[in-house]
Amino acid sequence: MDENKGLQNKDEREEKEEENQPKSSSLVEKIQQLGQTNVPQAPDSNIHVLSIIGQIEGHVQLPPQNKTTKYEHVLPQLIAIEQNPKIEGLVIILNTVGGDVEAGLALSEMIASISKPTVSIVLGGGHSIGVPIAVASDYSFIVPTATMTIHPIRLTGLVIGVPQTFEYLDKMQERVIQFVVSHSNIKEEKFKELMFAKGNLTRDIGTNVVGEDAVEYGLIDEVGGVKNAMKKVNQFIDENQTGQKGVIQ
Repeated sequence: MDENKGLQNKDEREEKEEENQPKSSSLVEKIQQLGQTNVPQAPDSNIHVLSIIGQIEGHVQLPPQNKTTKYEHVLPQLIAIEQNPKIEGLVIILNTVGGDVEAGLALSEMIASISKPTVSIVLGGGHSIGVPIAVASDYSFIVPTATMTIHPIRLTGLVIGVPQTFEYLDKMQERVIQFVVSHSNIKEEKFKELMFAKGNLTRDIGTNVVGEDAVEYGLIDEVGGVKNAMKKVNQFIDENQTGQKGVIQ
């Protein structure tokens, strides 16, 4: 009898462990698939925080040891943010080395087309194709020590040495330039000057722009961090609500 009772207690313990397992395994699965999980927010929070970190992964899967932001995971998040009536503002945190050009432009266009207020913060770095993403928001911040590397588009792998290849590369580069210029206060001539500058980067062409310089050039709106970004997005939300109340139905 005692042996049967012991087995019964053991079975009950195992059943309880199995009940708790799905929640834990679901969280682990989410982290494995997306590389991140949503940070718990206060029930009355109306601001979503989206992080773009590491290398922006596009059409080609990067090695597992690379820290990446997979654009096919971010795009559905942006759609969900646009459709969710409880989310009234978006803060984008960037610390990226750049990555796939078309994927980066896709993210930039998505952020720029969201109807809700968007504010970006460059922390650490917003390099290469991270520049268009940073300026795609309604207002942008950069911390004093953060840097942004502006350089011509590079292609890796086999490049066919024909005029059409270089024409395609030039057109893709022009898309990036026009997007940055149209979504920031930097002049096209200045941006191209920074992009094609020689001697600023070791053995390379381009410019490494630090905090206050990015603001001075008109690339970023203001030097500031999380506190400033949250204050600004809340200001935009209040202005939207005031405007909606003032509309005559």
